[in-house]
Amino acid sequence: MADPRAVLTGLVMGESVRWHDDRLWFCDWGAGSVIRVDAGRPTVVARVRGLPFCIDWLPGGALLTLDGPAARLLRDGADYADLSGIDGVHPWNDIAVDSRGNAFVNNIGYDFPGGTPAPGLIAVVTPDGKARQVADDLLFPNGMAVTPDDATLIVAESHGARLTAFDIAPDGTLTHRRVWADLPGDAPDGIAIDATGAVWYASVPARHCRRVREGGEVLATVALPDGAFDCAITADQQTLYAVTADYTDPQAMVTGATGRLFEIPLVPA
Repeated sequence: MADPRAVLTGLVMGESVRWHDDRLWFCDWGAGSVIRVDAGRPTVVARVRGLPFCIDWLPGGALLTLDGPAARLLRDGADYADLSGIDGVHPWNDIAVDSRGNAFVNNIGYDFPGGTPAPGLIAVVTPDGKARQVADDLLFPNGMAVTPDDATLIVAESHGARLTAFDIAPDGTLTHRRVWADLPGDAPDGIAIDATGAVWYASVPARHCRRVREGGEVLATVALPDGAFDCAITADQQTLYAVTADYTDPQAMVTGATGRLFEIPLVPA
């Protein structure tokens, strides 16, 4: 595994890193931008007001954007689902879509960062655009990912220091909740599942990306110079991407430009 290399600088706060259609995509929350990277060059493909907001794609290729403050899910920029009936007060955070078109979205459950911590939840938006709650009592639900076989949803509980898994029914119902990996002393944020079924997770306070298998065994750790917010792995499994920012100054995270996108070449398994 080679050392991380900064490929983009001057970001405000990068999040929601995705590998899609053989290209890297991510959101710059502070700039209100959805960005696609083509041959190392960033292109702004959409603008979003407010934060948090995250992205994923429906099976047919439509871009879903989760507009957290407005409690709504957008499909190619148009209204797709209203989440305010489930929670219209607290911020919606991350999104993960399965191949059936079920879009899982999570809600932090309190006014982060100034509010008193409280449990969050997960909702599913089915292909007809209808939303319903499918899980609760999550300690700051953050990054999420669906396994390639559509069988399992894995969610990072940042305040719970763990990755939690659910079985996914065809209609998006979540069952058989279980701890996928305990991560004592850490705070997982964005996650990505690799081809072996292991999970890479980013950690802001620990300033690293770490690869773990189910049960919690640590397989690899990549140290980064600043807080790591999210990560994604390329389809060929050769490269990990991560976004970082200086998290020690909360104001700089929304008005500064300390954010960077890192490229980490991986040794084949």
